[in-house]
Amino acid sequence: MSETPLSLRPFMRPNGRMVVVPIDHGTAIPVPGLESPGALITSLSPWADVFVVNYGVARACRSALQERAICLRTDVYKPAGPGQPDHGAWMTYGAADAMRTGARCVMHMLYPHHPDEARQFRESARLISECHVAGLPVITESLPFGLGRTADYTPENIAFAVRAAAELGADVVKTAWPGDKDAFRRIVEACFVPVIVLGGAAANDDASLLQMVADAVEAGAAGIAIGRNVWQHPNPPLMLRRLHAIVHENASAADALTLS
Repeated sequence: MSETPLSLRPFMRPNGRMVVVPIDHGTAIPVPGLESPGALITSLSPWADVFVVNYGVARACRSALQERAICLRTDVYKPAGPGQPDHGAWMTYGAADAMRTGARCVMHMLYPHHPDEARQFRESARLISECHVAGLPVITESLPFGLGRTADYTPENIAFAVRAAAELGADVVKTAWPGDKDAFRRIVEACFVPVIVLGGAAANDDASLLQMVADAVEAGAAGIAIGRNVWQHPNPPLMLRRLHAIVHENASAADALTLS
């Protein structure tokens, strides 16, 4: 059983879990649904514990964010595209920038087995060390090989990615769902820091997403970090309320789906 770091307790609920809403996609992909980030943050705040934002949104939406913990995204990541090789993630900000925005923690990418993994491991280690000196916890989003490489997100690869991030000093590890509850339980049990599960691309299938979250929580997940499946949903506040019910109220997926 992993122990909640003291520095994370102010924005984790008494059950040791958290609902994280990433709205940091604007540097990576086209982002329908994020046209008015301040209004979106306000509408989701009752059901969110933490918002992950880029530096620009942290500054522009300070008043909307003041009711919830800010997690500053410290790097820029882009999926590979035609004529655009996969360079992984590039570190862009650090502890001083996070503190200037009022952030309570930071988040960054780590891609074990990526062709450029040596640079990313070095950058991750420097960020973690710098943030811990400043008293800021670090959430490492650790994904095997790269962003969106779902064929590579096997239980074995995810387990290594999660453990590697913890060994580097991450306070929380965010990672992909391996598709199997027992496999995810083994991943969580083999990690000595809390693990949260991401949502991935918009699924357009509420029941399946809610069941995945319920399975992850039952398997020991310390919460969720779900963005597009919330703010690209036809009713973002309702979807986040349903997810909140599973994470913080121990609702079943079926019961959460009945909320309206």
